[in-house]
Amino acid sequence: MITINPLEVDGIMFTAIKVELPKTNLLMITNEIGYIMCGALDVDLLSEKLKEREVIAARAVGVRTIDDLLNAPLEKITDASKEKFGWQVGMSGKEALKRIS
Repeated sequence: MITINPLEVDGIMFTAIKVELPKTNLLMITNEIGYIMCGALDVDLLSEKLKEREVIAARAVGVRTIDDLLNAPLEKITDASKEKFGWQVGMSGKEALKRIS
């Protein structure tokens, strides 16, 4: 099952997406600028092989719900996220999202 819902974070609108897969869930929160996602995101691919695209993205691990994703510390972020929006490893998903409004 795929669930797509609007999500407001401190007055900023995002889209929350949950894909239920066998034995796991794929979670992401996105807007037109960038996104945060569960541990399934391959940040190295985005930062290295697709660097020219300047993808704004980060992943958090050990999350099971959209709320977990908002509150978890970011474990890995793309280079473009650092350079353009000041995202840092360890900041919460919510804090990162507030920077891409």
